[in-house]
Amino acid sequence: MQTSQVDYFPIFMQAALAVGFVASTIFISGKLGPKRNSVNKDKNFECGIESVGNARIPFSVKYFLVAILFVLFDVEVIFMYPWAVNFREMGFEGLAKMGIFMFLLIVGFFYVMKKKGLEWE
Repeated sequence: MQTSQVDYFPIFMQAALAVGFVASTIFISGKLGPKRNSVNKDKNFECGIESVGNARIPFSVKYFLVAILFVLFDVEVIFMYPWAVNFREMGFEGLAKMGIFMFLLIVGFFYVMKKKGLEWE
């Protein structure tokens, strides 16, 4: 199957229409919208509390470790969903492969638990 540049015209047209709509909406709302400037409106606002101190406070490494472990253990759902959808077509071979995958996942989970990687201080 050969394609030409004409086949991409609807895609470019839709992208141009979307970008044009967003740009025109921002431009028109900026011109037609109310402009009431005041000292209170122009101040920085964050949760109603005046900011105190430096915003660059270092986070604990434990925070990042828990976040990475969450992502690692959450990825199992990405592999389990297609397996569950195609469970009957895969047969025993698919079941064995998912069993190995789950075994390795559980071993990794117990390793993290033994190293106290999920304990928050």
